[in-house]
Amino acid sequence: MHDVGKFLDSIGLAQYAATFAQNDIDLAALRQLNDAHLKELGVSLGHRLRLMKAIAELPPAAEAPPVRETSPTAGERRQVSVMFCDLVGSSDLAQRVDAEEMRDIMRDYQAACAGMVARFEGHLAQFLGDGVLAYFGYPQAHEDAAERAVRAALGIVEAVGRLAPRASGPLSARLGIATGMVVVGKVMDTQGVSELSAIGETPNLAARLQAIAEPNTVVIAESTRALTLGSFRYVDLGSLNLKGFREPV
Repeated sequence: MHDVGKFLDSIGLAQYAATFAQNDIDLAALRQLNDAHLKELGVSLGHRLRLMKAIAELPPAAEAPPVRETSPTAGERRQVSVMFCDLVGSSDLAQRVDAEEMRDIMRDYQAACAGMVARFEGHLAQFLGDGVLAYFGYPQAHEDAAERAVRAALGIVEAVGRLAPRASGPLSARLGIATGMVVVGKVMDTQGVSELSAIGETPNLAARLQAIAEPNTVVIAESTRALTLGSFRYVDLGSLNLKGFREPV
């Protein structure tokens, strides 16, 4: 499933990753998809055409090049803008709607986040329950990675706000972004799956900023603001004492 996500990301259709995962579409099933299958999955006509062309251009399974994984201990120092997103009130919502509707809500929420991250050429690193983790500036480098991260975050706030589950009002998201040096590389999770991970203070700061954000807002670190001056309007929240940080942030 991880490889299917990479494939979709490579052709600019990462917004369908959650849908493919929920329908158990692995690489073998991917090669068997036709237009009717994609239509049933809710893929638009233009995107169906792009997908069918990309699937047709895949090398035969027997000729597929081997995947070379980075050693779990290897890493590369890079400046990255890390974005954490959270669906506000998801636990309460799960108690008020049935399981099938909650599944649909999470699918639509994840698709909205994935689509916006892909639009600004970020890397969707993980879905963490109702959370989303994304990197901007790695593996694809951009001089304006910090600005892309903020624009993606603002886009997610708008996109999620347009979702309206049947049993409740519009959804809301809150996000935190921090920029700084990290060590990025492949690490193994508890199930032995290799995933791209950024290690350092920056992801921790982004997570803390997301936790203090109000619904439908984006909180950014000073490091991110310094790289995006003139691009947005800001509200100064002052210095805050955040868990895990010895000095006020």
